[in-house]
Amino acid sequence: MSAIYKKELRSYFNGMIGAVFIGFILLIAGFYVAAANFAAGSAMFEYAISGISFMYLPAIPVLTMRSISEEKSTKTDQLLYSLPISLSKIILAKYFAIITVLAIPMAVIGIYPLIMSLYGTVHFGVAYAALFATFLLGCALAAVGMFLSSLTENQVIAAVMSIAVFLVFYMITGLTSMIPTSAMSSMILFGCVAIVVGIILYFLTKNVPVSTGVSGVLIAVDVVLFIVKKEIFDGAFAKVLGVLDVFGKTLNFYEGIFDVPAVVYYLSFVVLFVFFTIQSMEKKRWSEVD
Repeated sequence: MSAIYKKELRSYFNGMIGAVFIGFILLIAGFYVAAANFAAGSAMFEYAISGISFMYLPAIPVLTMRSISEEKSTKTDQLLYSLPISLSKIILAKYFAIITVLAIPMAVIGIYPLIMSLYGTVHFGVAYAALFATFLLGCALAAVGMFLSSLTENQVIAAVMSIAVFLVFYMITGLTSMIPTSAMSSMILFGCVAIVVGIILYFLTKNVPVSTGVSGVLIAVDVVLFIVKKEIFDGAFAKVLGVLDVFGKTLNFYEGIFDVPAVVYYLSFVVLFVFFTIQSMEKKRWSEVD
């Protein structure tokens, strides 16, 4: 596992991806710190950090787009299946390599509060809690990006899908306020989600009966529940959508509250999408054996 981790980590710096990613993160972070702290004469580092979470929208897709899709496009994924370690350890090694690249600019940014303390009073607990939350957000998005990379052989498509999904995550707070709260609207939207689940299952399994069957069952359950207990659908879709507010979970940290449930949420998010990635690769293996 360590050999794969080292190989993956080197690959990010043998090319330009690692350097470009780190440079971009530090450039945006430096701009916000200069504007929100030094230019404004404020020592509240968390204000600067709260403004740079959007930098992940283009940056992390570039970092994760090649993680699995490159292996599939060059057919080297066949070698991964033949290695004497489990596929889960291979995926974890790839993920840890991504997180290491992400951690480098975060570590550099961690020096900023120390510099700022020379010119004012910095609340180090709040500052580093905000930085920690931003790092966890990046870890969660990286897991999603790696999963999406496992669905295609094209790195560009993987990056575009990741940007689209991240943009939805970023806009969820605004979207939830625009979604109708009526029971009928929630039922219809849940039906649409059931169709999307079927499409995702098709990408994972390449099995039309399974994907359409699962989608059909979910739609049937949605309709039956609506008929039997309509009141549970009032505002239900907006509430469920709020669970996917990945960016919003950092707000308490920026306000000086160490949100333990948010930490658990991010770690669960990582585990879930790393598991999805492993399952995606396992399905690919068995489909090729068949």
